[in-house]
Amino acid sequence: MTRAVFFDVDFTLIHPGPAFQGHGYAEFCARHGVAVDAQRFEAAVADASSLLHTDSGVYDPAIFVEYTLRIIEGMGGGGPGARAAAIDLYDAWAACHHFTLYEEVPEVLRELHGDGYTIGLISNTQRSLSTFEKHFALDGLFAVAISSSEHGFMKPHPSIFEEALRRAGVAAHDAVMVGDSVPHDIAGALALGMRGVLVARSGLSQGAPPDVPVIESLRQLKEHL
Repeated sequence: MTRAVFFDVDFTLIHPGPAFQGHGYAEFCARHGVAVDAQRFEAAVADASSLLHTDSGVYDPAIFVEYTLRIIEGMGGGGPGARAAAIDLYDAWAACHHFTLYEEVPEVLRELHGDGYTIGLISNTQRSLSTFEKHFALDGLFAVAISSSEHGFMKPHPSIFEEALRRAGVAAHDAVMVGDSVPHDIAGALALGMRGVLVARSGLSQGAPPDVPVIESLRQLKEHL
């Protein structure tokens, strides 16, 4: 029986605005005298993504700065200003005003809360999750909110899931993890005996295990709890 539902935040509940698209990167870089090609952004992101998979699982801001720097370099940027731009972009990621909730999120979260589910957040971020709740008017919906910068380890490290379960007071087999990343959200949860639901808004399963439901909207979530 499902008692608790944990959500990833970025690309599950919220999505980045223009600041974190190609032209936004170009603007951040221009402030530091770095010229980049905004059209190369998506390819640069794909090339840099492997940097986010670490063996230790330790949260280290340098990982995200290097990831961002690799994107800038993939867009043709370089020189001493590139690292400064990467640091600015990393810092800006914590600011909620750069993000927008997916439109169905408030409705779904309030329905789950009203149905008596314990709701939690588990996020690989430096963002203040209490600020996130207030900014998006979601106060009072989350019983647990744990970020990797607070905890010290990132998903899929087991300890961040274990800590979330401990705070929620539920066993792994009574909990579901909902997220957009197979290696971080789904694999990490399954390894502890939780269930997983993959959010793939593009409709692509992204390599989800065959027994993991894949949904395109959180409105489809309740049928899998």
